[in-house]
Amino acid sequence: MKISFLSLITLLMFYSFNVMALHHEPQDAQNIQLSNDSSAKNEGVVVDVIDTTGYTYMELENAGGRFWIAAPTTQVKKGDHIRYVKNMTMSNFTSKTLNRTFTTLIFVTSTEIKK
Repeated sequence: MKISFLSLITLLMFYSFNVMALHHEPQDAQNIQLSNDSSAKNEGVVVDVIDTTGYTYMELENAGGRFWIAAPTTQVKKGDHIRYVKNMTMSNFTSKTLNRTFTTLIFVTSTEIKK
């Protein structure tokens, strides 16, 4: 049985996508809470900021819940109300730079300060 190179690449991409999708499924109660209220509007008030090379990690508060996002380097300060464009959510994400594991981390493509 011969299999073409294109078919092999397509099969590998499909398999990789499914493995990644399974890895990023919400698996804990905090993720369920986030999907139901806190991050639903893709905005929040900054309560903590951690800057690293290439990323700004922000803990946001919205609807009484707190959650973390990671954005491309952004100039924000505590108390800023921001909006963001969500890219993907990861569970148990370990930042080697920060030597810290986030139960849930939302990666975003952009943010803006809401005036």
